[in-house]
Amino acid sequence: MSDWDTEKHKIIKINLDEKTVIRRSPEVEHERSVAIYDLLDMNRFRPVGEFADSGPFKLDLSIEDGSRLVFTLATEEIEELTWINLPLSPFRRLIKDYFQICESYYDAIKRLSPSQIETIDMARRGLHNEGSDLLRERLDGKLEMDLQTARRLFTLICVLHIRA
Repeated sequence: MSDWDTEKHKIIKINLDEKTVIRRSPEVEHERSVAIYDLLDMNRFRPVGEFADSGPFKLDLSIEDGSRLVFTLATEEIEELTWINLPLSPFRRLIKDYFQICESYYDAIKRLSPSQIETIDMARRGLHNEGSDLLRERLDGKLEMDLQTARRLFTLICVLHIRA
């Protein structure tokens, strides 16, 4: 990643296609807001191949037909540069487990000791890292990103996956 151009190889705008989202808890809404803010504040992101140096990028993230994760890339000059489809099935178990541990974490904050909260938080971070690694693995050869960018995108994928 040493040849990354900090002006070109980044996301400058992100849009979540939330047409399927019915409701979100305040905690999930907070996670979404923080992930977007942090992502836009600092990220390393580029497509592999001919469009690698076309950025900075606008990213639309959506779930199509309940089974495909779609990354649509654009730039200021080009409305739709390219798009990448990923099957959502490899992420489903991780997303489910991640939301369960997050619910436990939010509940723990209200009633458990700091050491118990830390234990749950470590498990939550572990699942988050696993999801980030899976995302980078599935995008290998299509998109490159650093770990922090992948972590924030995994959070946003989880948010998109919520169905009431």
